This record gives sequence, structure tokens and C-alpha cells, in this order.
Amino acid sequence: MIGSAVTDLLVRVSRGDREAFPDLYDAVSGVVFGLVRRIIRDRGMSEEVTQEVLLEVWRNAPRFDPTRGSGAGWILTMAHRRAVDRVRSEQSGRDRMAQLGPSQTERPHDPAEESAIREAESGAIRAALDTLSDAQRQAIELAYYEGLTQTQIAERLGIPVGTIKTRIRDGMLRLRQTLEGLR
Repeated sequence: MIGSAVTDLLVRVSRGDREAFPDLYDAVSGVVFGLVRRIIRDRGMSEEVTQEVLLEVWRNAPRFDPTRGSGAGWILTMAHRRAVDRVRSEQSGRDRMAQLGPSQTERPHDPAEESAIREAESGAIRAALDTLSDAQRQAIELAYYEGLTQTQIAERLGIPVGTIKTRIRDGMLRLRQTLEGLR
């Protein structure tokens, strides 16, 4: 249906015939999507651009002049331009991120500041650990400072794994409450 039928439908749409647009959409949407997809390659983005093009056809149909060319040519030119614009826009965004990204996210390395922050956090954690029961503190220290698994802790202490899990869970909840209270 590409050709004179599309031109006829586009002329009807340009004159305000709302009932002609669904037929025009059905006639050209597949071809527009195919063209856009060849340029953009990404299916989701191609679907989006196809919808944008068809919306643009609806809005700009009164500007179509059948004496200057076919309806299909007018629509496909619009689709090509929109697809190329999208590719350029995406590339421009990637280029901007490549130039600005690292400089915007990286801070100068300040070892003194980092050391002070680590020391403050370490002190707060030590103080919070002091609020735990001896059993909770021992289980957490074995897990986090010595890197033992819950099974290894249970074997070392000679108690069931379930008890270790409970001690660690309860201890971590208590630590969280204590540390949130310090903020």
C-alpha cells in the first residue's frame, strides 16, 4: 500500500479526516519501523522513534504538499531524520559522559581525611560493640574480624550453628540501633 494510496490517505489526514489516520498508520508503521531499526539498531529505541514519527505525521499532516512528492517519501524522510537525530543525540550523550563522568565523580585523594573518617568510624564501632553481650560480640568479631563462617564459629565455640546465627543477627540489630543513635 506504499505509494499513491499512502499519499491519498495522508491528504485525507491533512484535511482533518481522523478516520483516515488508522489506515495510514497501518500502511506505513511497518516500513517506518524497518527504516528506523536499520539506523538505530536497538529495538526498544526504534519502537519509540517510530511512535514519535507517526505522532509527528499526525501533527504535521497539514503541511504535506502532494505536488512536491509522495506521501511515503515525506513520511520516510521524516523517519530517517528523526532516527539519525536520535543516534546523534545518544552519541553526544555518551561523549559528554566520557568527558565529564570521571572528572565529576572522582574527588582528589586526601589520605588524612580518609584516615580521620576511618578512625572516627572505627571508634564508633568499638563503642557500639561494647554495648553487646559477650556472646554476641564474640560471634560478630569471629565473623567480621577473623572472617570465619557461621559453621566455623560454631565448631570453634562448640555450640550449634543456629545459636551462632541468632547471636550474629541479634548483635547486628543492636549494632545498627546503637550506630543510628550516634548519628
